[in-house]
Amino acid sequence: MTQYIHLRPTWPDFQWESERLLEPLAALRGKQGRLLGSLESLGLRLREEASLQTLTLDVVKSSEIEGENLPEDQVRSSIARRLGLEVAGVAVTDRNVEGVVEMMLDATQKHDEELTKNRLFGWHSALFPAGRSGMKKIATAAWRDDSEGPMQVVSGPMGRQRVHFEAPDASRLEDEMEKFLRWFNDPGKIDPVLKAAVAHVWFVTVHPFDDGNGRIARALTDLQLARADGSKQRFYSMSAQIQKERKGYYEVLEKTQKETLNITEWLLWFIACLDRALDASSEILSGILRKATFWQAHQQTELNERQRKMISTLLDETLVGKLNNSKWAKMTKVSNDTALRDIQDLLAKKILVKEEGGGRNTSYRISYPVP
Repeated sequence: MTQYIHLRPTWPDFQWESERLLEPLAALRGKQGRLLGSLESLGLRLREEASLQTLTLDVVKSSEIEGENLPEDQVRSSIARRLGLEVAGVAVTDRNVEGVVEMMLDATQKHDEELTKNRLFGWHSALFPAGRSGMKKIATAAWRDDSEGPMQVVSGPMGRQRVHFEAPDASRLEDEMEKFLRWFNDPGKIDPVLKAAVAHVWFVTVHPFDDGNGRIARALTDLQLARADGSKQRFYSMSAQIQKERKGYYEVLEKTQKETLNITEWLLWFIACLDRALDASSEILSGILRKATFWQAHQQTELNERQRKMISTLLDETLVGKLNNSKWAKMTKVSNDTALRDIQDLLAKKILVKEEGGGRNTSYRISYPVP
């Protein structure tokens, strides 16, 4: 029988080789500082837009890891509404989206508040408002009871799932979570990024709920990283990077569960993954700066409501396929002739340019101002 780390006599006394972490952790912390410093020059509105995009990405990608695809427009609308931000095209959201968003915002916007058993129960209830995971009824706002057998941590499609490890018996959960919460709320002397990594692997190992453990573990990670940054605003997404590296994520977790309580390899993987998440955030920020530059260049340009709506869609890169006359007419609910006049006006103002090709295949794209 495999001796998982939670069965070892010294559990949960995690150990690591500090000398191997010093250099990558220092480089990561430096990159974090430079990113947050560069954002200070953007101004409040652009920082809010960057944070909104990051939080949206975080919620969507964290759910994707679990095989659930949430509509991005609904997630964005829910977050914006709760944060009091104005966004175009507000979408009606269902309760599943609202629940995930509620959990994520509670974690990031209230990162300095104590983590308690009832707070975790609240997150779990928000994730499963109907008390079901798919077709299966589950216990919400309660630790799992293992009534259907031991909790196995798996990944992969139904029928071809891979078991990575088994979690502690349900009879241990009250004591296990009491230890975890006491440690999590103790400021201690551990670097806050390392604390995020330890908290993640510790919570995943215990797996205290019937379902939703992965999403809650990532919310805890975001909470601790918000503490590390000292900010409610989020400008990089660990969940999005984990989703990109999902295979490696499950491999290192499985390996960690079957070795000793020396979790150096997990910490090195976490630091490297977070480092890549910081690099990926530059794409979000560059897109926001492109939009800001565009609107700055055209602040005196006369545009009707339809044109502003379609330009915003193009700038957000949310348009499916290419923009043509019929798509403009359909999306703005006008005739083809009115759509053509709108487009020709934007061509004349050098806001749109024609793509290669012509005739019935004519399509258009945004023309960004030259810096």
